[in-house]
Amino acid sequence: MTESQQSICEWAEGILGPVTDPRALVTRAMTEMKELDEAVSDRDLSEIGREAADVMILLYRLVDQFGLDLDREVQAKMAINRARKWSAKGDGTGSHI
Repeated sequence: MTESQQSICEWAEGILGPVTDPRALVTRAMTEMKELDEAVSDRDLSEIGREAADVMILLYRLVDQFGLDLDREVQAKMAINRARKWSAKGDGTGSHI
């Protein structure tokens, strides 16, 4: 089975119940980001993949609460990003100018 935002959200609601406060998903995603940071620090490839997936699952659920499609939002944001001028920091990050 190929997972989608819809299948993930349906599974999560069936197992965990409905979201009563979307901020709870943000809080949980921040916890998962800390775990992802630890996995990256340890260079644990399998754990990096699992923790990154946990973050994505929570993001899918979060945007779904507002009737948004995360994949569509990423496509729209990348169109904006590609049209901007960027200043690189030299560490693989940067900001638009």
